[in-house]
Amino acid sequence: MAKTDIARRVYNHTWKLDPIVRSLLDTDFYKLLMLQMIWGMYPKVDATFTLINRTTSVRLADEIDEGELREQLDHARTLRFSKKEMIWLGGNTFYGRKQIFEPEFLAWLEDFRLPEYELSRRDGQFELSFAGPWMYTTLWEIPALAIINELRSRAAMRSFGPFALDVLYARAKAKMWAKTERLKALPGIRISDFGTRRRHSFLWQRWCVEALKEGIGDAFTGTSNVLLAMDNDLEALGTNAHELPMVFAALANSEDELRQSPYKVLQDWQRYYGGNLLIVLPDTFGTAAFLRDAPDWIADWTGFRPDSAPPIEGGEKVLSWWREKGRDPKQKLLIFSDGLEVETIEETYKHFRGKVRMSFGWGTNLTNDFEGCAPTETKSLDAISLVCKVSEANGRPAVKLSDNPAKATGDEKEIKRYLRIFGEKGRVEQLVKV
Repeated sequence: MAKTDIARRVYNHTWKLDPIVRSLLDTDFYKLLMLQMIWGMYPKVDATFTLINRTTSVRLADEIDEGELREQLDHARTLRFSKKEMIWLGGNTFYGRKQIFEPEFLAWLEDFRLPEYELSRRDGQFELSFAGPWMYTTLWEIPALAIINELRSRAAMRSFGPFALDVLYARAKAKMWAKTERLKALPGIRISDFGTRRRHSFLWQRWCVEALKEGIGDAFTGTSNVLLAMDNDLEALGTNAHELPMVFAALANSEDELRQSPYKVLQDWQRYYGGNLLIVLPDTFGTAAFLRDAPDWIADWTGFRPDSAPPIEGGEKVLSWWREKGRDPKQKLLIFSDGLEVETIEETYKHFRGKVRMSFGWGTNLTNDFEGCAPTETKSLDAISLVCKVSEANGRPAVKLSDNPAKATGDEKEIKRYLRIFGEKGRVEQLVKV
């Protein structure tokens, strides 16, 4: 376990800039996998990413100093992949495959730097966007979210003295201990860290990863954070995300192309990757629509990650679809990852045990659960639902429908057009907490 005294480290901000993101590897693994495909097949596509605060009651621009935010974003733009990091990416085994990253791609990555950003304030919120070639803007999503979340944490703790900070982290660690004790009681459970985007801080995510590694042993399968995977000799985990079908759909020139865009993504993905990386994310435009029109060959993929539907309900839909296609769900994999807490993990595990292989990507409620931990009353340490989504591709509006309408993003007229094409079946609005 790391010997860093987090409370003391938080208190001792005596230097001008304490960088939040110190490495371009401090990102999620799926970003690098997607980047290689974008670099190889879509280098001329432009994509704009835009910050969206779904917790509208929290006025981020009132909590976070704009100057500090600019300093952190500017610092991230100075970063380059180090020689050690490039050697690790080129020589390590990922998902059982050696040299998953092509030498030509790694050579290009050596000189990578994050592009410029646009930042302003409006009605108590930050308007933050990243425009330019997709193969550059895509890597802004994770560090931008991590920076804003940690700046919010720092602002909330600024008035805390050493004793109050000790109490805060002691209570958070006690919560973590109780969670690991419950998880250890689930035989064969598989848990991974998916908590980079909305973490309390980098140091806290690192502590949580090391705590899980010790606390649940082999049940902890790895982390989506590439830097933490490298530093802790863990598996780097992650496949693909909503941005791929969102961009492909935005580029469609007809309704038929739009309808087929989620499957075109998977065809391209299959050219680059195979085996355990063949995981379907079905909910970008609604899981029901995806399963309704999905070609048979998708049933041969390793598994699905039902993301925005309630996990048991979403998982059962996929199991039924596999059976309809003549596939045995026991040979397949479900990855659950949306807003998971221990109670949800327990319930889902017990429901699907023996029916299908499963794993859990534990995110915000692993790396940013400080609710009720502060020694004085504050809501500013509670996690919020902050995302950075594709808003345009080659100047065309991008849309995400989701199984949960509260998670939909995009221009209202475009959302209505997508709903007309994909339908609304299976979409149920639920409260989005994180």
